[in-house]
Amino acid sequence: MNHLDELESKSVHILREAYAAFKNLGMLWSIGKDSTVLLWLARKAFFGHVPIPLIHIDTNFKIPEMIEYRDRLALEWQLTMIYGQNEEALRNKLTFPDGAVNRIQCCQSLKSEALKNTLNGSWKRYRLNHQTGKYETDINTEPFTGVIVGVRADEEGSRSKERYFSARDQGNNWDVGDQPPEFWNQYKTDFAPGTHVRIHPLLDWTELNIWEYIKQESIPTVSLYYDQGSGQRYRSLGCYPCTTAVESTAKNVDDIIAELVSGKFVNIAERAGRAQDKDDGGGLETLRRDGYM
Repeated sequence: MNHLDELESKSVHILREAYAAFKNLGMLWSIGKDSTVLLWLARKAFFGHVPIPLIHIDTNFKIPEMIEYRDRLALEWQLTMIYGQNEEALRNKLTFPDGAVNRIQCCQSLKSEALKNTLNGSWKRYRLNHQTGKYETDINTEPFTGVIVGVRADEEGSRSKERYFSARDQGNNWDVGDQPPEFWNQYKTDFAPGTHVRIHPLLDWTELNIWEYIKQESIPTVSLYYDQGSGQRYRSLGCYPCTTAVESTAKNVDDIIAELVSGKFVNIAERAGRAQDKDDGGGLETLRRDGYM
């Protein structure tokens, strides 16, 4: 068994543990490489079927190709696909691109608040109708008590403080210093009523592991990750006003792996092109304490 096989096995184990332990379980899908690998692992864990609803928080500022990719795969793989958004903030143009707030406030509104209220069922959710290919208002408003997230410890500082099963309070707030120990693959899955739990099956994976696994499994990814002839590509995907492309001529997965192993990105942070990280003091802990992914 090689290193990727070991990572896969542990992630599949955590996915099955989460499915067995939590009644109302969802899985966040940001459409990026990490959450798509997580989705692939879920298909393996449950023998080609994903019995967990996929949840996307749509800020309305994603690159259009990302939304097209989401819906195409959701229909092709027969996924239960749900999205939510902060409709009031978007309607009133209370966003950074509209000049009304700064980047951190925009993320708190369009991502953290939208995530919290989508998960607890207090805001409208939209569910993909596989017969029509359109989204309709979801009549199920039951809260999700457990959410699977494609967080990696190496991605940025605050994520290295996570556990595989990480408790939040009813408002999705995260007490970084109050987390259960996890030794010898023993995980705490029994939490007090009202606790919201984030589950992180990819915590031990690195950016390189992700791309090596994408190559091994031939996982379809958004073409924005690859140079299309401009000498630029995206290394990390987010909202287009706050995410910049990197200078790179990597046109396929092998090229990206080469850049990570011995090339130009060996010592450059993956999220260096995400402007909100810089505005949050170089990390995401302020946002993540309040519920950000």
